[in-house]
Amino acid sequence: MAGSVSHKLSGSIQGALAGGGDPATSPLYVFGPFLKLLVAGGVAGVCFGASIWMAVVTVITVSAMYYLVMQWVTDGSGGSGLNEEEFGPWAVKINAGITIIEYTLTFLVSIAALVTFVADRLPSIDGVAMGVSYRTYLAVIVTIFVSMIVNRGPKISARIFGPATAAVLALLWVMIGATIWKFGLHLPPFKWEAFDPQHLGLTLGGYARILALMTGIEIFANLVAAYEGPAKRRSKKAFGSLLIIMGTTSLTMLIVGPAILKVADPLKHHPSVFTQTMDALLPPSLAYAGSLIGIAVLLSAGAAAFQGIQNLFLGLRFRHYIPAGFGQRNKYEVSANPVWLMMVVCAICFLCFGTHEETYLALYAAGVFILLSLTGWAVMKRLIREWKPNKTFLGLMGIVGVSLSAVLTTIATFLIFKERFFDGAWLYLVLVPILYLILGHYRNKLGAPKQVEDRLGMVISSSNLTQEQSDSYSAGVSFNNILVPLDQSPAAEFSLAGAQSLARNYDGNIDLINVVENDKGVELANEYLADVVADLSAGGYKTSTNVSSGDASDVISAYSNNNEIDLICMTTQGRTLTKRLMTSHITSDVISNRTPPVLVMRPTDNWRSTRTTFKRLLVPLDGSETAEQILPYVHEIAYKFNSAVTLISTSEGSQSDDYSKTIKVYLENIGESLKSKGLDVEILINSADPTQTILNTASELNIDLIMLASHGRGGLDRRQKVKLGSVVDSILQKTLCPVFLTSAG
Repeated sequence: MAGSVSHKLSGSIQGALAGGGDPATSPLYVFGPFLKLLVAGGVAGVCFGASIWMAVVTVITVSAMYYLVMQWVTDGSGGSGLNEEEFGPWAVKINAGITIIEYTLTFLVSIAALVTFVADRLPSIDGVAMGVSYRTYLAVIVTIFVSMIVNRGPKISARIFGPATAAVLALLWVMIGATIWKFGLHLPPFKWEAFDPQHLGLTLGGYARILALMTGIEIFANLVAAYEGPAKRRSKKAFGSLLIIMGTTSLTMLIVGPAILKVADPLKHHPSVFTQTMDALLPPSLAYAGSLIGIAVLLSAGAAAFQGIQNLFLGLRFRHYIPAGFGQRNKYEVSANPVWLMMVVCAICFLCFGTHEETYLALYAAGVFILLSLTGWAVMKRLIREWKPNKTFLGLMGIVGVSLSAVLTTIATFLIFKERFFDGAWLYLVLVPILYLILGHYRNKLGAPKQVEDRLGMVISSSNLTQEQSDSYSAGVSFNNILVPLDQSPAAEFSLAGAQSLARNYDGNIDLINVVENDKGVELANEYLADVVADLSAGGYKTSTNVSSGDASDVISAYSNNNEIDLICMTTQGRTLTKRLMTSHITSDVISNRTPPVLVMRPTDNWRSTRTTFKRLLVPLDGSETAEQILPYVHEIAYKFNSAVTLISTSEGSQSDDYSKTIKVYLENIGESLKSKGLDVEILINSADPTQTILNTASELNIDLIMLASHGRGGLDRRQKVKLGSVVDSILQKTLCPVFLTSAG
């Protein structure tokens, strides 16, 4: 079935190529501002080595810390998820807000650096057309291009941008080899005088500037969700990717760094110091090839930033900090909407603030160390909690190592904010509270996520469902009284087909209702309904009519509840038919008002969307008690029409590696009672997005009815704020077959 073709990452090398563009490119641009500070201050001979060695030690300690993060948090939320687990919702909101800003800045810096690399070889792009520089046009075009590629999935990104990341890794190793060949192996000298009062400020300033290379580490924590396999294996693959990238970057700092200091002039505007070094160390052809590689890998860095946004929003979706639809996967198994939004934001930034990386570096380096320090303290808190029961020596050493990392990143945070506050770091005091409030709003609206693993364990602990549940699922329901709301539009009349099919099989009555805005429309409505009744009566159907005025959804809901209506048949649209066929507010209001079940037809040009034989039923279940409320109706319709039933579930968002096995046993238990009635039952489990899985399966199996509850795992406590579950809403907008919904209660 669809989804069997995986778009996920298979190994550490592939992950390094897909997500390592940002940290791999850092040597291309961090040396510029770093050397400019030290050379202009006349202290490069003293402070250079100390700053680099401090940065490398920080990389090592933080990387070791993230090994633990990747083991503990595997849903894509990375440090944000760990902060929530250790400190609570306030921490994840701060962490996630800063991470969103950081990924945006990562993209801005990467593409700005790309434009600079182009300008190194083609200075003419500094020209202007129609009041906008060619640099800006290039940056906006590249932004759109990267967005389109990233939203086609990580494997596509790896194929397109991966070679660039592989090329820059090769370039860095060529630079390492060329440096040793030409100058010998000379590591940066560590001089204690760099910490004298007269040098300390510049040493720490250089350390803060070069630490921009650290922004890429969190990407690998977010990328854990993009690998194939169980959680432990995904964690190891992600850490392997981190080692490949950060190891190469650190060696470049230590070996090529002294050569850059020796041969480059950081005070020259063009070309950049890395380009100057390539020109000095490599033959002209290789130097120009290096520029092309730099341009390509900066594209990869931008892609990695957008991939980080995708996976972060996926994790935030499962933790209910953003609307589910915004973090939902597309058919390529990635969250596309966050990337489209960031594309617009980045394009606006380039148009308004220009394309020089220095413009964004002040913000770029500041936020990452808030993230790293928060994550460091969260890791230490968990390690201490895990160490207390046994108090092992190795556990104590781990706590000491993480403490060092947390202290280093906290010191770096204060240093950067002190130095860069008036250069733009103050914006965090504005942007973070805004994002904090937005994330908090949706968490309050959606509520804490429901965990179904414990319930599933209880349900399947016996050989079958409990007796009480089995009885309720076997209880017969009927459709003797069917209500069809009409608004005198052809689109609304598509719902009559489903009503007629059920009425024939249940000898039921079709009750037609037309809600008008005021009493003036009553006469025309009666005339219209009389014409519809004439057609139905000619076919032998029992009918009745009602014309009422008021709010359509309230009138329909009240009428159905007061007149023993068994089923409401209606369409997703009436008078307001649009190209997108969005679910009308009347339909969604009726479904959410705890009415009888609703059979929804979606009027499209495809005949399957407006007719059903009830022969092939698709029943999505997520393990929640709420979703199970559809089962009595599944039993009734399947038995009445001798239907083939497909029970389907996805493991996306689950916290345990055994979830797929558990949900499979759960579905098999439910399927047994259907099989006992002589029905064909199929079980499908998928790891992809629930909506895409349902839609693809319905299409491939020619399903003619999807049956589900209006809310699933998200629960009912948010009914007043969320009319329909996100999966239900998406299915109503996109499916080609009718949908049978019970208003969960």
